Amino acid sequence: MTALVIGVDGGGTSTRCVVATVSGEVAGRGYGGGSNILSSADPGGSLRGALLAALAGLDPGEVTAGVFGLAGGDSARERTEAVAAEAWRAAGLPGRPSVVSDALAAFAGATAEASGAVLIAGTGAVAARIDDRRVTGRADGYGWLLGDEGSGTWIGRRAVRAVLASVDGRAAPTALLGCFGDAAEPAPSRSPEQAGPGPAAPGPLGSAGSAPSAPSAPSAQEIVRLVHAGIAESGPAWLARLAPAVEAAARDGDAAATAILDEAARRLAATVGALGPVSGPLVLAGSLLTEPTLLAGKVRAGLAGTVVTARDSAAGAAALALHAAGAGAVPDPLAAHRRLIG
Repeated sequence: MTALVIGVDGGGTSTRCVVATVSGEVAGRGYGGGSNILSSADPGGSLRGALLAALAGLDPGEVTAGVFGLAGGDSARERTEAVAAEAWRAAGLPGRPSVVSDALAAFAGATAEASGAVLIAGTGAVAARIDDRRVTGRADGYGWLLGDEGSGTWIGRRAVRAVLASVDGRAAPTALLGCFGDAAEPAPSRSPEQAGPGPAAPGPLGSAGSAPSAPSAPSAQEIVRLVHAGIAESGPAWLARLAPAVEAAARDGDAAATAILDEAARRLAATVGALGPVSGPLVLAGSLLTEPTLLAGKVRAGLAGTVVTARDSAAGAAALALHAAGAGAVPDPLAAHRRLIG
């Protein structure tokens, strides 16, 4: 019998699950839709699906510990823990998982160091100070309605506002209007296996991520209808689907898109700066900061010290489970941690 641990990384767009042995080898992986309690349409279903996929062919009775790193959990702790526990039971797993901030899982997935800081910008946005593998300070991460400044959802909201201001004459024309070509319904998202941790799924632009060659000019009312319909169907995380369009328009020199990214970078820098001086590396996580985006370049330009790019937050959550399982179950948690995150 080989003892196993489980790590889950759940964000607004996708959920990833890793099953690992106590020596640090990956035994299974699974994926699901978004599981942010504050913005995803079906968090419990996404967690359950990712767990079941990762456990395929494995014995759930061999699992000794589990850690869920979930976005939005700090703002709705009781509900998040209840949803996580229900998904755990539905997968036939013994005991209960621990629920931690997605920031802690992202940090542990990038480094085996015990202390430092992490800045996440994907569907949501948050910064956290890490001391001895515990979150001891945080800034933002308050959800799409009250915070997450500089996130994909924040960028999407700003893009919609810029388009509406352009359509009704309050602002100059912007290429972002192409997002709403014929005011048609948004294209289907990619599969969870492809979606990644941030706003990578295509929206109204289509799979190519660029505006149609000859879009019609929708009215402001049609745009409002489309946005509300998208949010009603997929949750507020739907707005983050517009972030790649803002990136593309800014690369083409669109003034409105460039201004949105400049402001997003300033807000993200302010978020991590609010933590004050930290010892250890700063981990950048979330697709807006780990992929070669304009926003990532703008944010990095204002950072000092050792900056590390996040790799696998689900593996990071599994590594936290290795440490939580204790020396009796895991002979060398630090060595297993390093092996697991590569």
